[in-house]
Amino acid sequence: MSFVMKKKTNNRLLVALGCILLAFMMSLLYINISQFSGEVYWRNIGKNLYKLDVSWPKFPGKFTGNVFGVAVNDVTGLIYVAQRGDNIPKVLVFNRDGYFVEAWNTSTIEMPHGIFVANASTEPSIWITDVGQGPYGHTIKQYTTSGKLIRILGSPGEAGSSVTPLQFDQPAEIFVHSSGDIYIVDGDGGLNNRLIKLSKDFEVIWMHGGKGIGQGQFNIPHSVAVDKYDRVWVADRENKRIQVFSAVSGEWLGTWSSCFHEGGPYSVRFTSDQKYIIIAQLNINQIMLLKAPPVGAIGLCNIISLIKMANGIKPHLVDIDVNTQDFYVAEIGAQQAQKFVPYFWGFIFDIFI
Repeated sequence: MSFVMKKKTNNRLLVALGCILLAFMMSLLYINISQFSGEVYWRNIGKNLYKLDVSWPKFPGKFTGNVFGVAVNDVTGLIYVAQRGDNIPKVLVFNRDGYFVEAWNTSTIEMPHGIFVANASTEPSIWITDVGQGPYGHTIKQYTTSGKLIRILGSPGEAGSSVTPLQFDQPAEIFVHSSGDIYIVDGDGGLNNRLIKLSKDFEVIWMHGGKGIGQGQFNIPHSVAVDKYDRVWVADRENKRIQVFSAVSGEWLGTWSSCFHEGGPYSVRFTSDQKYIIIAQLNINQIMLLKAPPVGAIGLCNIISLIKMANGIKPHLVDIDVNTQDFYVAEIGAQQAQKFVPYFWGFIFDIFI
């Protein structure tokens, strides 16, 4: 009799523990709400993979303009933030802990859009796309990590579509691969709607372009990234889709559009393990995490997690810290950059699902 009662008690304990574990897992899966300045700042729907780091940056007052871009040096742990405005520094530098490091006092940047850290482990430099209309506009510029101008691509102050010499019209973003190859999306509302691949010697290797809805055509190509399988992913913003190409040949590989009925993609970046693609959707104040497809056919887009932000935040471009898995968001409406960190239990749960 006592043996039977003990067995029943053990079974009840197992059932109770199972119910508690199930409730915990469900809480990880579906929703998380964070309070910020007395309002709901963000909501996580789906797999609970990331949460806002409210301690970053330590001094938000350093932001004095509209924040358009953010780039991470994952070796030094420095975060470069590009902002627009009159009589303000166009680039602010913070560390991973959120402390302000320095500001660039340069007159060679007019209206920064995209920003990228290249060769972080060897000879790091900062590339900035400039959509300004003045003497330094319509260019892509390379700087030292302290803000000294190294190189200008394009014809300063002159919008154009030429390949020889190379010209841009409001270039949106640049991505420099570890091989030295360069990928540029041009432009952010200008005459050009094209994706250009350059060699490390700045020679055009291949190009897709033309305004339209066909394969290899764009309507504001806004962001670009290359994955570990040598596929080039382009946020085709106003067409509300992502287009994918072979990095080697430029061959069109496919399109994702079913995830973007409400708002087009503004950014495209891969998490450090390349399991997910991070997408910013400015006009619906949302960050989306999509499942990254393995090598081969890209298939259909699959939404894994949504980070719903407060109205008016306007997330624009993002970048990832490969070493920590954190990602940073440039927010035009909120006039700041914010940091999202892995939700530990969400990633543990993700391993087993």
